[in-house]
Amino acid sequence: MEKGGHALMRQRATPTVLSNRSIGKIAATTAVPGYDRQACSTGIVHLGPGAFHRAHQAVYIDNVLAQGETSWALCGVSLRSSQVRDSLMAQNNLYTLAILDEQVQFRVIGAIRELLTASQQAPVVIERLSAATTRVVTLTITEKGYCLTPAGDLDVAHPDIQQDLARPEAPVSAVGFIVEGLRRRRQAGITSFSVLSCDNLADNGRRMAHAVQQYASLLDPALARWIDSETCFPNSMVDSITPATDDALRPRVEWATGLADAWPVQREAFSQWVVEDQFSCGRPSWQNAGVTMTSDVAPFEQAKLRLLNGAHSTMAYLGTLYGYATINDVVADKEFMQHVKLLMHEEISPSLGDMPFDINGYIDSILSRFANPAIAHQLSQIAWDGSQKLPFRILDTVRDNLLAGQGIERLCFTIAAWFHFIRHRVHNEVGIVDPLAGVLAEAGHGCTGNAASDVARFSLLETVFDAALYSEPRFHRSLCAAYEKIETRGAAGAVKYLLSRPQK
Repeated sequence: MEKGGHALMRQRATPTVLSNRSIGKIAATTAVPGYDRQACSTGIVHLGPGAFHRAHQAVYIDNVLAQGETSWALCGVSLRSSQVRDSLMAQNNLYTLAILDEQVQFRVIGAIRELLTASQQAPVVIERLSAATTRVVTLTITEKGYCLTPAGDLDVAHPDIQQDLARPEAPVSAVGFIVEGLRRRRQAGITSFSVLSCDNLADNGRRMAHAVQQYASLLDPALARWIDSETCFPNSMVDSITPATDDALRPRVEWATGLADAWPVQREAFSQWVVEDQFSCGRPSWQNAGVTMTSDVAPFEQAKLRLLNGAHSTMAYLGTLYGYATINDVVADKEFMQHVKLLMHEEISPSLGDMPFDINGYIDSILSRFANPAIAHQLSQIAWDGSQKLPFRILDTVRDNLLAGQGIERLCFTIAAWFHFIRHRVHNEVGIVDPLAGVLAEAGHGCTGNAASDVARFSLLETVFDAALYSEPRFHRSLCAAYEKIETRGAAGAVKYLLSRPQK
């Protein structure tokens, strides 16, 4: 922000709010939708219109609409909170995207035609899902929104699933809404929509398909068979570092654009969306809007989950133990980053096998993105929901490396750092953001600093660790050793220890 910007903003008694009416007054340096929003119709219902969706998928849809495909606008549905809907209502669902890199750019996104809150507007949501004009349903509901057991099956004991099975016409879960929308389409003779997961889950489309199938089978086997034959659940991989909107972003956006925005979003310049090209009743021309359409998403998603997200989790848990607050803090520590590089090259990369792209170049690009000075990505945000993330980001890599006889020592330090992170949060009476917060807090409360007993308390969490992995001798030894090193030497001392010895 230019010098004096904040002072000038304080002089504005009533800043003009971003909206259809005011957008003509926006600063010339800010990009605006290059299409008639009034001429657009809804073709996609998106469940979970949080910051990542609005900074990522909605931007690609904005590109599609700008190319003249005006039947693909978005209806965003928050399952419970009305915060997004209420914040953007006065703005006609317009919002500002700040692209943070060496050169900061601002862009107004107009792809969202409507925002709904399912907990308050369930009949309207079901109406949108069952409308013939809705051809794709996309999701960013995080791992916990799939209501799956550790084995990948539908968790029929989950309170939301139990409620939906009792009253399927008034669902509360994403699975319940999808199945009710499909049921009504089948009843009305309308072609099935496609369900496109955009969450950071390996094989995300297949996981959602399995949950939907199991849920539908419990309600109506004939409906389940129809879904199986008519509905496509393509996999996808999404990637763009997207820090949460903070108090610094709003005044920055207002100063740059000249208009106030209740809920702008921010991300790095890099953005990637890889989509399996398998759809039930058409799709936007995403290939012309920057999306990679492919027959196999698996190599892309596995590399991203393990290399980028795995490294992110490592930086979050170890970095917090160091006393750091942001990714920038970690990147400035050359010794820490040497550990991260070795983890990526020596333990994660070998687990990936042959890739359709240059792995070393991909790692270099990730490290370069981490070093982006314009992004202040909070470690606390990355650390959320560790019980849901680590199985895919770290534990799957451990399993593959054990089978292949590859190294797991550095990977075990990431897991051990998560255990210590939980311990420290509990000891300092800081809340844990995780679906298993209560269980994790109980485990943390009982820790004494003894590696064997503390690791046993955490590793017996069946929702995170399966018995076969925990009982594997090499893994158990390495995990206990990593925990003990962090306990006795501290996080920094443990990293120095790792760097001082050759990798096994």
